[in-house]
Amino acid sequence: MSTAGAASGASAPVALEGRHIGAVLLLALLWGFNWPAVRIALDEIAPWTLRTIGLSLGGAVLMGVAWMRGLPIAVPARAAPVLVLTGLLSIAAFNILLAFAQLAAPTSRAAILTFTMPLWAALFARLLLGERLDGRKRAGLVLGVLGLAALGVPLVLAGAWSYGLLLALGAGMAWALGTVIGKRHPVPASALVIAGWQLLIGAAAAAAGMLAFEGLPAPVLPGPKVLAALAYHVLLAQALAYLVWFAALARVPAGTMSLGTLLVPVVGVLGSMLLIGERPAVTDWLGLALLVAAAAAVLPRPRLS
Repeated sequence: MSTAGAASGASAPVALEGRHIGAVLLLALLWGFNWPAVRIALDEIAPWTLRTIGLSLGGAVLMGVAWMRGLPIAVPARAAPVLVLTGLLSIAAFNILLAFAQLAAPTSRAAILTFTMPLWAALFARLLLGERLDGRKRAGLVLGVLGLAALGVPLVLAGAWSYGLLLALGAGMAWALGTVIGKRHPVPASALVIAGWQLLIGAAAAAAGMLAFEGLPAPVLPGPKVLAALAYHVLLAQALAYLVWFAALARVPAGTMSLGTLLVPVVGVLGSMLLIGERPAVTDWLGLALLVAAAAAVLPRPRLS
């Protein structure tokens, strides 16, 4: 999931219509079910290879759409370092860490922990941008700490803590840091082009890791289940989801779109239960509820007219 659009989209207030709400719900479904789809694909496809395929296609689709719309593809040379850094953090580190997190920890818990991103973003914005932590953000941070405690303490006491959960936290932090750096040093280009470049930069980093650690993938056709999960990941959760995101972002306030992403971990947990048979504990549900409430507190409020 790219954050370029949310970071740069300062949409004017609009009246929300049914199709706008439908777009937000569709994105929650597409990105939420991507969690179990990726976990299924990882059964037969190595993590670096999977990310190379998905990010390459997603970036190519966004750049193709930008070209068809007549948007300038090039960015000023002075902005290239920021674009590379945000692409490595928000896309490459985020996606690669998550792939390994899902191999080492339950997908549902990884999904929950990754969406601590708004909390880290609030902290990084305070440190790097000097943004004030108002009452809502302080409440969100308290809820976030409680949510992490609800998830982590029972696992530690039961001896079931996994380094995969640290990777998921790291993914959320990388996503947040890349977003805040992009806000601190905005790239003078459309959000669509920025996201396209970020995905291609992430794909290049994943390809380098693939060649270094996995080598070129063998020309072996995956099994039907894995092939279906891979098709869902690259065609729906990457290509279609990004097109829907930017089409909706042009008409819906960015705050509303960001709040809509709070549904993603919920769908991810439910999808993991349905498709891969995970059974979250009561403390997982409590942690999910607290972290979604925390993210809702720190994200921008949607503006309606």
